[in-house]
Amino acid sequence: ENSLVGLHFLVAEDNEINAEILSELLDIEGASCEIVENGRLAVERFAQSPPGEFDAILIDVQMPVMNGYDATRAIRALGREDAGEILIVAMTANAFTEDVKDALDAGMNAHVAKPIDLELLKKTVSQRIARKDQS
Repeated sequence: ENSLVGLHFLVAEDNEINAEILSELLDIEGASCEIVENGRLAVERFAQSPPGEFDAILIDVQMPVMNGYDATRAIRALGREDAGEILIVAMTANAFTEDVKDALDAGMNAHVAKPIDLELLKKTVSQRIARKDQS
């Protein structure tokens, strides 16, 4: 039931190795992704995408140019309906309660610690996507 099959993610990750690993994991799960190197590029790419192109955004918190928190705030502030609804998941090595709170305060829906636990990511995304589909 926690399936990622057919989902398309926008991934903001500045570490090339982490991005490659995540891309491979998503591919194995039947999902696809587009990777950008920083938060500003994530905001620009989402702003240019037609509504529904991406099912969720996976965003690193610590990136150059624009961090994940600022990028999330910018995406949420875009004047389009899906900007307020799209699932945004923080990916960070910082897994303290305060880090989770900061992610949620920035407008992210969930927080997944690095290294990414694929089963937790699948559960997090599936629960949120399912709720979206039911509403």
